Amino acid sequence: MNRSLTALFAAAEAFLVVAIGLALPLVPLTILWGSQYGFAINWVVFWRVSVDLWVLGHGAEVTMVLDPQSAAALGFPAAGAPVVLTIAALGFGLLTLLLAIRAGARLAESRFRVLGEFVAVGVFALLSFVVTWTALDPVARPSLWQGTALPTLVFAVGLAIGSTRERRGRADSSAAPIRDWIAGWRPATRAVVVGALRGGGAAAAAVTTVAALATALLILLSYAKIVTLYEGLHTDVLGGILVTIGQLAFLPNLVIFAAAWLVGPGFAIGTGSAVSPLATQLGPIPAIPLLGALPTGHHAFGYLGLLVPVLAGFLAGVVIRSSVDRGGPRSLAMTAVGIGIFGGIALGVLSWLSAGSAGPGRLVNVGPDPWSVGLWAAIEIMAGALVGVFAAVRNPFSRARAARSRASR
Repeated sequence: MNRSLTALFAAAEAFLVVAIGLALPLVPLTILWGSQYGFAINWVVFWRVSVDLWVLGHGAEVTMVLDPQSAAALGFPAAGAPVVLTIAALGFGLLTLLLAIRAGARLAESRFRVLGEFVAVGVFALLSFVVTWTALDPVARPSLWQGTALPTLVFAVGLAIGSTRERRGRADSSAAPIRDWIAGWRPATRAVVVGALRGGGAAAAAVTTVAALATALLILLSYAKIVTLYEGLHTDVLGGILVTIGQLAFLPNLVIFAAAWLVGPGFAIGTGSAVSPLATQLGPIPAIPLLGALPTGHHAFGYLGLLVPVLAGFLAGVVIRSSVDRGGPRSLAMTAVGIGIFGGIALGVLSWLSAGSAGPGRLVNVGPDPWSVGLWAAIEIMAGALVGVFAAVRNPFSRARAARSRASR
């Protein structure tokens, strides 16, 4: 492709990513507008709701002002007071990231990759600004700068990941200066840093994977309770579909909540509540069907969940040890410490992204505390990694693998 076609293609990719993200809530809302409200309400209301959900899913704040009737219906005493929503529906952000990775991989095939990437990010930022601006309203007002910058940041990160991965697969030489800089490090330092990054990322990914499986299991086991909550909403089929789409947007948040539960600190569904491996204390919670899967009461074996990050660190230490075996015990210990630090940082950042304010009153505090989760995760993963890197010394299979690794060098 020449420059003009590359720029046009990049702009189209950015437009599609924005359009797909907005269409997910907007299409069913538009159907609801015609089927249930008979086109009596201004369609712009549904457009604003869709944009609010989209920008909120990328971390932008939305300030809402409830009228007295809505506040009374929801049981909120402070009618007319501004309510700032900060909890991100991470499903929208995850969708943007995945679509951007795909777009980045496609743009990497062009001779004018840099031009395409700049055009894609610029068009995406312009579209984000326009759609956020159209949703500004006294009742629900998204932050204009956040609604422009944060979705664009997510898109740019995904674009960079997709482009880098594609170019690495084709042995692109554009990243040669970075590779040369890393190659200039001392071999022991390079092995420790790379091992810590890989091990920490793998341990955090393992904890998150177990959390996703645990979330799916809890939803299956709580199926009857979830259905009862659906019935209590008294919605029609289309309304139930809308509720389900909204819950799917928050499903990544629930997986991170489960990861915080496995780490130990747990999470909150409102100020004064706590959901942790040892006990659960819940006050009044919103009638959201998926929340029916929350564990309740005291769990005699809840502490077993704490073994998940420890085992994740142990396995990461066993696997990574062969790449740092030449540095001796000091390098092994430093690698294990690094695995714990990077694993804790990863889980802490995920906790920070998943938490926030979901409404007034008690709901200003929803989700895990990122500092507690990050600290607990770092300690637990580090402990497991220390055992893993040194236990592997006595493992004959590990010694054989390390010998093959040294021979190949």
